[in-house]
Amino acid sequence: MEYNQPSEIVKDLNFGDSAKNRISTGVDKLAKAVKSTLGASGKCVIYEDARGNPVITKDGVTVAESVVLFDPVENIGATLIKEASRNTVREAGDGTTTAIVLAESLLREVNKMGTDFSIREIKSGINSSLEKINNYLSKKSIEVKDKMLNNVASISCNNDEELGNTIAEAYGAVGKNGVVLMEESEDNTTYVETVEGVQIDCGLKSPYFVTDKERETSTLENPLVLIVSSEIPNIRKIQSILEFVIKNKRSLLIVAPVSQQVQTALMMNKVKGNIDVNIIDTPGFGPYANDTVDDLAFLTGATVVNEELGDDLDLIRPDHLGEALRSVTDAKNTVLKVKPMEASFEDRVIEVEKKISKEKDAFLKRKLQDRLSILSGSVGIVRVGADSKVELKEKKDRVEDAIYAVKAALKEGIISGGGISLLNASQKIKPKNECESILLRAIVAPYHTILQNASIEDSVEPLKEDWGFDVVSGKHVNMIKHGIIDPVLVTKTALKNAVSVVSTMKAINYYLIVSDIKEEQKKIAGLIFTEKTDLDNRYVRANVVSCGNKVEGVTDKDVVHYDKHAGHNITFDGTLYKIIKTQDVVLVE
Repeated sequence: MEYNQPSEIVKDLNFGDSAKNRISTGVDKLAKAVKSTLGASGKCVIYEDARGNPVITKDGVTVAESVVLFDPVENIGATLIKEASRNTVREAGDGTTTAIVLAESLLREVNKMGTDFSIREIKSGINSSLEKINNYLSKKSIEVKDKMLNNVASISCNNDEELGNTIAEAYGAVGKNGVVLMEESEDNTTYVETVEGVQIDCGLKSPYFVTDKERETSTLENPLVLIVSSEIPNIRKIQSILEFVIKNKRSLLIVAPVSQQVQTALMMNKVKGNIDVNIIDTPGFGPYANDTVDDLAFLTGATVVNEELGDDLDLIRPDHLGEALRSVTDAKNTVLKVKPMEASFEDRVIEVEKKISKEKDAFLKRKLQDRLSILSGSVGIVRVGADSKVELKEKKDRVEDAIYAVKAALKEGIISGGGISLLNASQKIKPKNECESILLRAIVAPYHTILQNASIEDSVEPLKEDWGFDVVSGKHVNMIKHGIIDPVLVTKTALKNAVSVVSTMKAINYYLIVSDIKEEQKKIAGLIFTEKTDLDNRYVRANVVSCGNKVEGVTDKDVVHYDKHAGHNITFDGTLYKIIKTQDVVLVE
């Protein structure tokens, strides 16, 4: 059967308590599968991948992504709560299981409130409580020193001290400002390798450039590098470069501000397999931005093109291109592996150090320090080996979590682990009203889940602040002194995303499901172009598939224009849709 209208594929509409209960059931099912992995006594989960191969993992987001529920409404609940883990791993790299445990607990507490309070009152109370908890965690933060680094890494590696020490060794080799990555070893051994490289704070422009969906990164091997300081307004400005890249079967990293038309065209050609490409913004800020771009050009051997300085984009030649050994881009950063730096590069380092000593503005001084880390930084690579593919996958998941956990700990410090800090916060913070107490009751869930996974009675409470139950030794201990610690950033991020997702779920009746209207395409010189001419258009045109029961002013089968930055993607029956809020709609045709 062929569907002519997107709305015809909607098979199940639920409203009110029925929708809420089925969504809550979906959340409970997903959380049950994930939270068994939490803590030192957490269990590994085994599941079957799309090819029928067994996968063993203790990584929360990996388990979550493997779950698809048969009931479509329950699956919507599971899909929404997955956002908590996805956003947490994207922002902090770890804490995915904690985020799901918190989201489930918070949703349960919200549902207990019934109809005595409005959604607005509940949301306001939760947000107020969240601010107080974050302030408490910031005050409890301890700077990472000495062996604490090993402890953070070991805990994130599921208490594997040997693996944790290896990761700590990598950070010791590159320093606090260095970058640590993970790659597979050529044999069954795990070791650290240090190479020349830089990290710049420019992340993914679009998920369509992702090459590794599991880690949500875009990786280019031996890419050519095009650096343009001024905006690329039209795809035809760089058409000759694109044709050169395709002809030579190379990948291309574009470092430049680009128009929406250019980004859209490159995304489509990337998806179609016409060209292996990625786009990032130019690095740097303020008066030192041009210097940072020049540093990157020096590292890659590229020539910076800037129309504001008289360069002509129409005259870009292949010899303007630089190259790198490898580029890896995630949501926030791009790491470039480059050839060994020349001795003359030391002059740039000395120059920046002088500027740092003279700069009075704290913000600009921090940006100069970021530039210095680019110039003097190196990349540590943890090469992970194992005796089987199943073991390798599980080991890589743990190493990746640990790398991000250490990075987070270095950034904002550490607090007592094992859920103790959140439990202490729930006891120390006094709520002003019943709505503020919702989140304070919910945040004890990680502590109790860890005890349950260790088959320890939930009634066990810490003796005093920063003291908790060590599930390995079976004793009450000072968590900090015994190395049972969590990065502050990871805990805050997990909590924030749990709150965000639950807030979204409570407002589900105000959502719309839409299907974007595709633009007409044509092909020139092997590349796909759209006929879109309004390059500054912020809005997307779409068909309305389904409206929530509290949506006003929009009906099924309407054509609407909505903010392109809004909403979340969801796949149903193999078709991609977007869930948006009523307030994101700006026009109904």
